[in-house]
Amino acid sequence: MAVNCAALPETLIESELFGYERGAFTGAVQQRRGKFEQAHGGTLFLDEIGDMNPVTQAKVLRALENRTIERLGGSQTIPVDVRVISATHRDLPAEIRGGKFREDLFYRLRVVTIELPPLRAHKEDISVLADTFLKMHGARLDRAPRLSKEVLASLEAYDWPGNVRELKNALERSVVMCRGEEIVLGDLPGEVARGQPLTSKESANGADAGMGERDFREAKRRFEVAWITKELVSHRWNVSRTAATIGLHRQSLQEKLRELGIRRPGRELEDGAEE
Repeated sequence: MAVNCAALPETLIESELFGYERGAFTGAVQQRRGKFEQAHGGTLFLDEIGDMNPVTQAKVLRALENRTIERLGGSQTIPVDVRVISATHRDLPAEIRGGKFREDLFYRLRVVTIELPPLRAHKEDISVLADTFLKMHGARLDRAPRLSKEVLASLEAYDWPGNVRELKNALERSVVMCRGEEIVLGDLPGEVARGQPLTSKESANGADAGMGERDFREAKRRFEVAWITKELVSHRWNVSRTAATIGLHRQSLQEKLRELGIRRPGRELEDGAEE
């Protein structure tokens, strides 16, 4: 049983989780069991729990602690035996510090934690994922295009702020837009082809890149990628001029580009000439 906490307004989430009695509010013409009751003896998945309001958080905590719930408008205590799994894209410790998430609920839920790394942290999987999505979209659209080397390089260079979902949708668009047997740069969404995400902070201000990361090495890598890429773009991807501007020897900058995997979408960098 799954509930998307972000998709439900504050006025409805309690009745969705705990149910309600007839006459509990206007429109409650009959009794209704909530998700906790429906999931009795099974599993309840609370997706995007970080978006849940504090009042409902308190009731969820009580349900977890006491293994009982009360329907809205009711006084009967109803026992429930439910395993709860929750997920969120938010940084809950930061939400706790900001007074937006209950610390006691956080520790009550935090029995076994699985952290899913963003796609940018395991780019070696992009080619495998891309191949899978191409086959899936191709079968549905009755097409069988392949990726050009330039497109694969662009996919691997892009930071994917929307993670796997963004990659999946980008490839669906590419399959639709493709006019031949091979997907080319022009078939990709513009931000992917340019290597400049539409929504990530670093696209507007490189100094913000990596500030949301908790791991120092990943934060440092993301800042370097965003800052160096911004400088390269401002010099039209001319390595020699970029190196001179930022105070590095050309060879040192080339080594840093290889280390970070920075490549101009669609082609390899040349040492001196504009591209």
